[in-house]
Amino acid sequence: QCDCSWFLFLFCVFLFTLVWLYFAIIILNDFHNFNEFVFKQQKLWLDWSLVLLIATAVLITYSTVLLVLALCLQLCGQPLKLHWLHKTLLIITALVVAAAFTGLGIKWADEWKSARISLQETGPFLHIGIVGGMTLLAWPLASVVYRTRNTGLKVFLLLVYSAVMIALYLAPLGITSPCIMEENQLPPKPALVGHRGAPMLAPENTLMSLQKAVDCEVQVFETDVMVSADGVPFLMHDEKLTRTTDVQKVFPERADMNSTAFNWTELQQLNAGNWFLERKPFPTVQSLSDSDRDEVTKQRIPSLEQTLEAAKESNISIMFDLRPENHSDYQSFVNATLDVILKSGIPLQQVLWLPDDCRKQVKERAPGIQQIYGRKRDQNKTEQLQRINLSYQHISFEEIRGEVPPRPHVPHQAGLGMELAAVLCLASKSALGLALQAVLPRGCKCWIASQTYGPLRLQYRQDNISVNLYVVNQPWLFSVLWCAGVSSVTTNACQVLKEMQHPIWLLPSRTYLMIWIVVDCVSFLTILWAFLL
Repeated sequence: QCDCSWFLFLFCVFLFTLVWLYFAIIILNDFHNFNEFVFKQQKLWLDWSLVLLIATAVLITYSTVLLVLALCLQLCGQPLKLHWLHKTLLIITALVVAAAFTGLGIKWADEWKSARISLQETGPFLHIGIVGGMTLLAWPLASVVYRTRNTGLKVFLLLVYSAVMIALYLAPLGITSPCIMEENQLPPKPALVGHRGAPMLAPENTLMSLQKAVDCEVQVFETDVMVSADGVPFLMHDEKLTRTTDVQKVFPERADMNSTAFNWTELQQLNAGNWFLERKPFPTVQSLSDSDRDEVTKQRIPSLEQTLEAAKESNISIMFDLRPENHSDYQSFVNATLDVILKSGIPLQQVLWLPDDCRKQVKERAPGIQQIYGRKRDQNKTEQLQRINLSYQHISFEEIRGEVPPRPHVPHQAGLGMELAAVLCLASKSALGLALQAVLPRGCKCWIASQTYGPLRLQYRQDNISVNLYVVNQPWLFSVLWCAGVSSVTTNACQVLKEMQHPIWLLPSRTYLMIWIVVDCVSFLTILWAFLL
């Protein structure tokens, strides 16, 4: 009985660690933000994603090897007899993973939304993998059931296993993915917006980064603008200069001052490229050519005027935020920025204005500037938003595509079988539901109500509102947003997403229905074989 309890605990720890491995892979999309956060707090730069992956790999490898050995002993009819050291390590593993999940929930809660989105990309394949894994457990479970003399334990194990398998067999009713569609329904590929340029290929917010973004065929250069003490707008994301310049070397006594406290002459004395080679914020830095490395060392903080000139020559749009929003001279920052834009000669339709403050003034002085909003459309207002810029975690695919909940329609003369089919059809937003619509009896169908449920749905795609989502770096995330119909994405990895000519996977609903039926049937027959033969 003790061995059985420890085997169950080992299995649970393995599953717990496996789930954390999945989370660790998903949050890699946003991990550069964590690296920047740690640097601001501790003045220490390290690619913490490597630490995360190495630690997770050690935990999952240990628990996997231990579980495989335990299963082998079980199949051979030998007792587990887990050593006290392994018991201690298993408890430590469980506590470490629990602490990781707790920390994620407290400090980085938005990543739970990322995980939910990822399930729409991986759900169909995770379902197949989990069904296969649970099916393989039939052999050691059958061995335990046939050897044990405790009838209560036998019944308990069989009931639990049966309940889990039934739930897995029916899981496709709840699996949704925008990538389950016909090929001819695939929306156009989202345009690319370079997040501070091409920060994996050049130092962020530099002219080199802008040029690399142009080479990646991005349509918009996204950046951040600040204004120097003598009124010159320049590119800089952080309020302090310590992360992306050598200010600690040039002005050691003033290194912790805000960037707006420096005049333009002082800012031009700073190197904005050497940090890129020293700290290697992305693994891609290792593969830079000698000529690129030489160019990196020559980078300076660019003024907005220089940036607009480069954007005009490259025929690329520029989108920017004006920082810091809480500065006492923010109004003068807006005026200085508008003056530079109007004098630059750049076509105003190539400028996307993101700051909300003083937007009315901007519209009056430069009505040709494109207004882009960092919030959702207000349901209670009639404002005409043409562009929105949001985190990918803060908008649903249903809002983008303008979908509403389905309702089943069953003819009055229908029998119980058709009513059951209609109940299944209620899951028509799921992968299986889409396929069921094609095979239901004539007269029984799913239909999308023209009226809405509750408040007015925010239908961005149907209303021709351009939706840009940030920051999208991983191909899996780009794929699912592509299928959802997003207009554009802001990315650090333009060189990767540029090469994608198709989503990672696209599956017709009927094909997925067939896969679901075959997987469940094969699993069921295999379990019968394990228990009866």
